[in-house]
Amino acid sequence: MLDRILINAPVFLLIAVRCFALIMTLPLFSIRNVSRLSKVAFTAYIAYIIFPHVDFSMYAPYIARDGAISLQYIMLLVGEGLIGILTGFYVTLIFAAFSSAGQFFAFQMGFSASEVYDALSQVENPLMGQFFNLVAMLIFLQSDWAIMLFTRALLSSFDSLNALTLVMQRDKMIQFLLGGLTKLFADAFIISLPIMGTLLLISVTMGILSKAAPQMNLMSEGFPIMILTSFFIISVLFPQICDFFVHSFQSGFSALERLFVIVGG
Repeated sequence: MLDRILINAPVFLLIAVRCFALIMTLPLFSIRNVSRLSKVAFTAYIAYIIFPHVDFSMYAPYIARDGAISLQYIMLLVGEGLIGILTGFYVTLIFAAFSSAGQFFAFQMGFSASEVYDALSQVENPLMGQFFNLVAMLIFLQSDWAIMLFTRALLSSFDSLNALTLVMQRDKMIQFLLGGLTKLFADAFIISLPIMGTLLLISVTMGILSKAAPQMNLMSEGFPIMILTSFFIISVLFPQICDFFVHSFQSGFSALERLFVIVGG
């Protein structure tokens, strides 16, 4: 196997570039706490597993047989890296929906001022957004979606999508990514809708009571009520929220796999 990799080193490098670009853009794997050496080693391991199952016959005319590096081969490397980045970006959009859901109702809860640096998403994020993001990451690892991503999905991308088809089918890729952004806000709104609706009713009730009895200090009492109510709703709906997380991963990976089939013809 090692002899075959040495003989076909340019092909192995194409596979490794796509895997490395995917790892560098995926949530959890792309954080700075994970050393660059670990990412490179994991890339080599994934590329070693995928290499025997990939057919790069259509790249043969663009790879110099004398071992020289041509401009066409450099463009292929850039294209493979771009495919890995786009795939990792779409998976990041799935996780961004859960983080955005927490941001939607964090202001109503009174937690909007508690934004701290989130190591998973690598942005400033309210505590509820970090909580949903962490739960989604645990479900992602516990449900073997990470194994499916690095085996079936990644292998399917090599079978149907390459740098040449990426250029020819760029319109479909753009439409797919724009659809992913639309799905991001739709999923975030669905997750946060029960909490946002309940907090809205509480705010309306507090406004009516403040007008009926101005001597009541509802400002000091309103925030604890909203915080306790929000945590109560989250605890009651937590099983349904986890099921929705699993459904989001399933629909997201199914859409990604359909894209590979459509683009690959």
